[in-house]
Amino acid sequence: MDLRGQFPVLERIAYLNSGTDGPVPAAAAEAAQAEVAAQARDGRTHVHFERRRELLDALREGYAALLGAPPDEVAVTSSTTAGLGAVIAGMDLGPGDEIVTSDSEHPGLVGPLIAARERGATVRAVPFKAVADAVGATTTLVACSHVNWLTGEIAPAALAEVPVPVLLDGAQGAGAIPVDVKALKCAAYAAAGQKWLCGADGTGMLYLEPGFGERVRTIAPAYMAFVDTTKGLESPLRRDAQRLDAPSLPREAVALSLASTSLLAEAGWDAVHGRAIPLAARFAAALAERGRTVAPRDETTLLSWEDPDPPTTRERMAEAGVIVRHLPGTPYVRASVGAWNDESDLERLLAAL
Repeated sequence: MDLRGQFPVLERIAYLNSGTDGPVPAAAAEAAQAEVAAQARDGRTHVHFERRRELLDALREGYAALLGAPPDEVAVTSSTTAGLGAVIAGMDLGPGDEIVTSDSEHPGLVGPLIAARERGATVRAVPFKAVADAVGATTTLVACSHVNWLTGEIAPAALAEVPVPVLLDGAQGAGAIPVDVKALKCAAYAAAGQKWLCGADGTGMLYLEPGFGERVRTIAPAYMAFVDTTKGLESPLRRDAQRLDAPSLPREAVALSLASTSLLAEAGWDAVHGRAIPLAARFAAALAERGRTVAPRDETTLLSWEDPDPPTTRERMAEAGVIVRHLPGTPYVRASVGAWNDESDLERLLAAL
């Protein structure tokens, strides 16, 4: 498959910002348009809701296959943050509970951690590569990134062996690098649909290990959380991960995310990862050869380099048709390299710099 040819935006610009939002494939845009047209033409009758459920179930299966989990262990959410927040809030952490995290987490995780701290829990932040070693007798939970959003480093493998549940922020993991939640031995893994899966804004996923899931209370059960809605206050709630589904996702957004995820799955996840990860390494090496200070990174699809004025550099590069982002509060400009990128994007990046 000519994967690059599936993304119209790459005909005009060097798009290197999938760590924020991935490029939209033409097939995904067409799928979303078809669903909107059907709603306008046919109305939103019972058939509309059946179609939305059909798309949602198919998207759940695609996300589950990507994560290496059965579909009943995966919720379809509205974002990485929604999944992280559902787990942290659902654990009812408070006084006497300690959460170990890193000092370089994305606000999407920092927000739920602040909320837990406001409920009385202790939150202890350590260097990213030290999170496994920081687990102690008072630790209740580890919550950190699978792939560090600032540098592209991978969380310590030793997290698979710590004696407490591990919640991973997989926003820069799912779709970008191989993910096997069973091998990671994490209790929960939250990720995004719009980043490396090139889906719609407002879509995401949450894996819950079944045993751990019993400890996570459903904070605000919505329609999708019910087994049967006909019994009023006696209506039973689901026990599986689907109880944490987003209350209502637009049919067209689910169709877009399903089409993009299916396109990448058809290309083959091994092929997608096998192209993007080495290509990102070539980008990093080329920048280092030209005197740029590249942040420490692992075999991922992110690379960041130091710049004296990151916001200005980002704007100047955008004017040259190269889309990257600066990371506020840091000296870094970041490029996100997908399997749809190629060496011409690297040449344009270097020329713009």
